[in-house]
Amino acid sequence: MFVIRGQEESSVRPLNREILRISIPSIVTNITVPLLGMVDVAIVGHIGDAGYIAAIALATMVFNLIYWNFGFLRMGTSGLTAQAYGANNKEEFLSVLVRGVVIALTVAAVLLLLQYPIACLCKQWIHTSPKTLDLMLTYFYIRIWAAPATVSLYVLKGWFLGMQNAASPMWVATLLNLVNIVFSLLFVYVFDAGIAGVAWGSVLAQYSGLLLAIVIWVRRYGHFWRDIPWRTALQWRKMLRFFQVNADIFLRSLCLIAVFTFIPYISANFGEEILAANTLLMQLFTLTSYVMDGFAYAGESLVGKYVGAREPRTLRTVILYLLGWGAGLAVAFTLLFLFLGEGILRVLSNDETVIQTAMHYIPWTYLLPFVGFAAFIYDGIYIGATATSAMRNVMFVATAVFFVLYYALVNQWSNHALWFAFIFFLLFRGILMAIGQKRYVVIRN
Repeated sequence: MFVIRGQEESSVRPLNREILRISIPSIVTNITVPLLGMVDVAIVGHIGDAGYIAAIALATMVFNLIYWNFGFLRMGTSGLTAQAYGANNKEEFLSVLVRGVVIALTVAAVLLLLQYPIACLCKQWIHTSPKTLDLMLTYFYIRIWAAPATVSLYVLKGWFLGMQNAASPMWVATLLNLVNIVFSLLFVYVFDAGIAGVAWGSVLAQYSGLLLAIVIWVRRYGHFWRDIPWRTALQWRKMLRFFQVNADIFLRSLCLIAVFTFIPYISANFGEEILAANTLLMQLFTLTSYVMDGFAYAGESLVGKYVGAREPRTLRTVILYLLGWGAGLAVAFTLLFLFLGEGILRVLSNDETVIQTAMHYIPWTYLLPFVGFAAFIYDGIYIGATATSAMRNVMFVATAVFFVLYYALVNQWSNHALWFAFIFFLLFRGILMAIGQKRYVVIRN
């Protein structure tokens, strides 16, 4: 078996150690991701009125909607790379990297070409003051130039995970956020660049992260450079497989966006207090997701490796261990929310009316970790096994269940119907993927 510099043969490690080796850096990486937007908000919050904060919030929403749709570049790359790694197929894992980068740069070019039409759509859909809209567009037209770095980093992060290397994405995310803080502060407070300075800080941060990722690749994997199959990597048949996997994940992501966009949208219909309360309570779910996703990433990496290595016994064991970690974390988060939930809410807000409203609905959050852990873990397992069409179909069913339950119960249960539907959205995903595991998470001939 080929040896990657600086990396031991993972087969000699206990499986739980392998899981933690990937999941812990991934959790740290996940936690750093929202810092980019938080730093921007914090800086503009001290340079102008509320219009600056609103402009950053709106621009961040637009970029989240854009980039969330291209998250498939990371997930599809990690699963395919992990399988090639497990199969000792050097040509294939290098080909996956080439395909991913080519598609990422193509996507970035399209985004840059369409920046004006996207801005026009924002003008049509976003209803705010002319001043806030102008500030938002100033930020948008600058930060959009980070698109090549942003989507390329998706691919490199997925490739590193597929190569069983979760530490490199962590260091990249750490540098990215440090650069964002330093340069945003420099442009705003030294050069008085206002919201444009904040945007340029974000752009430089993305390219700094990309530069570090390239340096890491050269140092750890540069000896593979001469082996990259440039001519065969983009063969139509292999590209079709790559597109199929990523199209499935893209459609799955659209369903997630539909659900998570619907929750604040429909919450607003219940009034500002319910909207604020639901927003606070969803932060508890977000906290859970940061940790659970770390173990989902471990699933992508390890399941893909053992599918590629054709080791069914080890594959079944790693799935069992991953679900065990998920269940343990579910218990821990349930206890955390049960005993410290109100305290966490008070850290997030000092509005007593909103806190009391949130406390009326907080029992639903006690169920979230327990009913949701399987959905998180199985997402990683299915991606690692590249069973993306099955994962897509499960998401279709779960999303339909969410909307059917909500509209069937909203007249009687009001906001409780929203939480009930969300609980079943998570529960159905986990149950259906557990049922389909033996059929779809398999070692193919």
